[in-house]
Amino acid sequence: MAPLRFSANLSWLFQEEADLPGRFRAAAAAGFQAVEVAWPYNCEAAELGAVAKSCGLQVVLVNTPPGKTENGEMGLGAVPGCQLEFQKGLTLAVSYAKELDCKRIHIMAGCIPAGWDRKSVAAEMESTFVENLKFAASVLEQENIIGLLEPINNRITSPRYYLNTPQHAVTILQKVGSPNLKLQVDIFHLQIMDGNLTQNIQTYFPLIGHIQIAQVPNRDEPDNPGEVNFPYLFDVLEKLEYEGFVGCEYSPQGGTVEGLGWLQLYWKNKGLLTKDANRNDITKRSLGGERP
Repeated sequence: MAPLRFSANLSWLFQEEADLPGRFRAAAAAGFQAVEVAWPYNCEAAELGAVAKSCGLQVVLVNTPPGKTENGEMGLGAVPGCQLEFQKGLTLAVSYAKELDCKRIHIMAGCIPAGWDRKSVAAEMESTFVENLKFAASVLEQENIIGLLEPINNRITSPRYYLNTPQHAVTILQKVGSPNLKLQVDIFHLQIMDGNLTQNIQTYFPLIGHIQIAQVPNRDEPDNPGEVNFPYLFDVLEKLEYEGFVGCEYSPQGGTVEGLGWLQLYWKNKGLLTKDANRNDITKRSLGGERP
């Protein structure tokens, strides 16, 4: 079984660094060969592309812009009346993805607008989301980019987020009917909303285009005490021959590097680390970029 490939989510990890280029360099120094960034738009795409290339990093995921965060927006995909803004945001995300040679974009559904009731607006938001996703699919297909839908829990993280369960996400995907739209599974959100992780992963595996991890309930390192047995889940994914990336999207309890013991152990057990003849520490041998 091929080992899993992990990407550092730079919106969460390496916050010790003052800027995003610094986080790229820190991730590479820690042994990562892949990174993902929710919203890289405060930096020039060309600058990030140059840093990624110089560090030997593959950028594997960006998100569509969130909209007006000061108004509580978390994407615009399903928000009625925001179709033009959604299209502009998608254009920006695609331009960054092309510059970074990134092949996956998380298309954020967004939140139920303030003052609106979830039940009363559900049908309108679904039709808006389907309409926007059909537009997005046509754009992304031309660029050979995969669009991803991620259910985000509304019990802890975002009570007003529109898309909350994998079942709902799959229903939306079926209504759009595009092969270049897939499911993004964050184990943190999935455990909170539905649990039954093994069955859910196996059931939705053909649709999964990206996975993210964090321990539950504190959204910290996978080896911290919590509800999820990550060594078991990693074995499940290996047996399913998962070839995508596993994004490390968690908040370290302490320093980022100090909290990577779980990943160093995984790499060591898979034979991906070796003693450097000229150094006393363990160094990277092969952490898996694109598969041959």
